[in-house]
Amino acid sequence: MHIHCLGLNHETADLSIRERLAFSEENIKITLARLGCGEDTQPDSVSEMVILSTCNRVEIYAVAPSPSFDALETFLAEVQDVPVEAFEPHVYRLLDEAAIEHLFQVAAGLDSLVLGEPQILGQVMEAFEIARGQDTVGAVLARLFQAALHTGKRARTETAISHNPASISSVAVHLASQVVPDLLSARVTVVGAGEMAELAVEALRKRGTSHIRVVNRTLERARNLAGRWGGESTTFEKLDEALSWADIVITSTGAPHTLIRPEMVAPVLSQRQQRPLVFIDIAVPRDVEMQVGDLAGVRLFDIDMLHEHLEHSLASREREVPRVALILEEEKQAFLDYLRTLDVVPLIAELNQQFEQIRKAELEKTLRRLPDLGPEGVERLEALTQALVKKMLHQPIIQLRSEAGGPQGALYAATARNLFGLENQAQGKNGRGRSSFN
Repeated sequence: MHIHCLGLNHETADLSIRERLAFSEENIKITLARLGCGEDTQPDSVSEMVILSTCNRVEIYAVAPSPSFDALETFLAEVQDVPVEAFEPHVYRLLDEAAIEHLFQVAAGLDSLVLGEPQILGQVMEAFEIARGQDTVGAVLARLFQAALHTGKRARTETAISHNPASISSVAVHLASQVVPDLLSARVTVVGAGEMAELAVEALRKRGTSHIRVVNRTLERARNLAGRWGGESTTFEKLDEALSWADIVITSTGAPHTLIRPEMVAPVLSQRQQRPLVFIDIAVPRDVEMQVGDLAGVRLFDIDMLHEHLEHSLASREREVPRVALILEEEKQAFLDYLRTLDVVPLIAELNQQFEQIRKAELEKTLRRLPDLGPEGVERLEALTQALVKKMLHQPIIQLRSEAGGPQGALYAATARNLFGLENQAQGKNGRGRSSFN
């Protein structure tokens, strides 16, 4: 059994690649539903899967008997209709301990565009819950993601890795303040009403911005967000008007295609009396076509351009990295200990099965020699033999479990198999279902 992580992120692939592979929540559900459905795109022998897709990463976590990533790469290519050749140079392939360590780093915010960002922990939890809802999480990934979430929470409560907030949304607002210094009087249109949009509105209000208009596909969601922060709300039907009104436009929808195009923005510029218009697009896939930035009077920033503006908020967080690393190592070792205990589970089951077969066979022989023994006597003999077997196996099982997570765990398991004559059975199974973490 191997744990796989096939992924790409802001460090290995630019936005044009990431947006082609990004999953919506609905697409994740559809993709996970392929497991166990016998479809041609189902990756070979994968027994568990979780898909994590954010604006900065796309990662597939899977459990499979083979260490090969070929089936997962083919699976990703087919479900996203992107040739393997298009993303193959940009993906990382992490196996077993490396995959575990990577997920813990992600949950703790060490692998984020913004070091220590708080949003990623909720995104990891959401990915886990979606997979559980699709019944693609088994014992291994359930324990792994629970451990990762626990690690992320410890990192944020026991260190200052998330202090001095610097999420993508807050960085976007910081960038806006550099381009339009007077945020107090600036008019800001926020396109989208999801979590990233709410964080952007919150960051704007903390900086004193009072002229905020939220534009969303559904008016109710726009009203809910705008109402919480004293802003205005409208729908996409009045997007042109909202663009004309704004000094800054922050976009963060989950639309699968661009919403704002040059032919939409050009007429708006003619009505602005040479007032510049700043677009900050923090959506993946992008909400604003790149060509909008070529228009006179427009400044366009996408999510990849934000990285250069982060330095001012990272210094104090970087000092916390060694403390977070200690937490990660502690939690990783605890999880590896758990994985090693999985090796003794089938061994214990085989021991119980072997002794039960012996008990029943010997009891049958004894009962044939006692034809006059009544039902009560048979019942007492049954209870006696069961108790004897339980007592004889009690200490060996306790010892196997206690040693399973230690350096001698594999030796204890092999010795037990040899002593109790289980070696042939183990070889016959070719190790299937056993972990590879010893």
